[in-house]
Amino acid sequence: MDSLTERRNAAIARGVAAATEIYADRAENAEIWDSAGRRYIDFAAGIAVVNTGHRHPKVMSAVEQQLSRFTHTCHQVVPYENYVELAERLNELVPGDWPKKTIFATTGAEAVENAVKIARHYRQRPAVISFAGGFHGRTYMGMTLTGKVQPYKAGFGPMMGDVWHLPFPCALHGVTEADALDALDRLFKADLGPDQIAAIIVEPVQGEGGFYEVPTSFMRKLREICDQYSILLIADEVQTGFARTGRLFAMEHHGVAADLTTMAKGLGGGLPISAVTGRADVMDSPAPGGLGGTYAGNPLGVAAALAVLEVIEEEDLCARAERLGQRLKQRLAGMRDEIPQIVDIRGPGFMNAVEFNHPGTDRPDPDFANRVRQEALDRGLILLTCGVYGNVIRFLAPITIEDDVFDEALGLLEEAMLAARG
Repeated sequence: MDSLTERRNAAIARGVAAATEIYADRAENAEIWDSAGRRYIDFAAGIAVVNTGHRHPKVMSAVEQQLSRFTHTCHQVVPYENYVELAERLNELVPGDWPKKTIFATTGAEAVENAVKIARHYRQRPAVISFAGGFHGRTYMGMTLTGKVQPYKAGFGPMMGDVWHLPFPCALHGVTEADALDALDRLFKADLGPDQIAAIIVEPVQGEGGFYEVPTSFMRKLREICDQYSILLIADEVQTGFARTGRLFAMEHHGVAADLTTMAKGLGGGLPISAVTGRADVMDSPAPGGLGGTYAGNPLGVAAALAVLEVIEEEDLCARAERLGQRLKQRLAGMRDEIPQIVDIRGPGFMNAVEFNHPGTDRPDPDFANRVRQEALDRGLILLTCGVYGNVIRFLAPITIEDDVFDEALGLLEEAMLAARG
């Protein structure tokens, strides 16, 4: 292990961080075995990528069948049917009672970039609004939209122009919906008129920012404001999509449809693919050649995605996400008396988080969160932290996790929290 870590440090740029020094050898559903043969329960799922578990048989079979036919032609050169079929499926499934069209890319950041391109082209306006604490990728537009400096923006020079950030409504941190709306009103009055804004982009549940859910009333107000001023609403569902929140898409919790929806992560079940689905008139704005990419909609990723959608439906993973999330939150709630650092337990479906403060204060406690993460890892449970202050543990286990493995993981989590408390 040490020699492998030394090789990694010598060969790979330090900007590519690693949350653990586990080197995966094989994986199955919610379990990973490292190169030394040690077993871990995976409560990260590749950051919400393998919602359907590592190597789901149906996904593997679909990829193998496609692999036996062809791996790449570039859809812009020689198109293929499964690209069309997946677009048809997403056009049906993405919220919005209007004709839709879809494009594919490779990463979530690419999906966001394309959504902004499309919105600006359609509206012929330059400005885009996003939110503090939001995460939209590491490309220049992605990190400009992202509302967190460390580690995503620090030292990378000037950001892209005409991107404006609003406070994100979060009662736990003293930001009300009225505060966020007042900030938008001040922006309209002091910096740019609404007729200069192409789009507002929002995560229905902030991912890296701490798993804070947008209040339904605020999401509906955003929709109302966008309609009033002919601004496009972009829902970044890269981390929230594909049954994670108990719905196929998190926007379904709010009864609100975005004009454009970005997707990635859970769509491919472990293979790289992303998508933008939106109103047909908006999506058709760019001319032929204005959208696309060499690997965009790779046939292996498309085959995996079609299988993922079947698995979600056949195994009723939306309902399972609700059940698993309730069990997790109940277990955490039962530990409040023993772990006074717990200040909040939250999250729709199986997109859950626990937040820690110094006991009896409103001061975030990132050290405690990191101790919990490390104690869990020592016991064979992989966890991730997040949040602007780094004081949040997020839970992203595969939704297909077996009940006995889930119960084992909850026991390890409880042990880790008690050990971190000391």
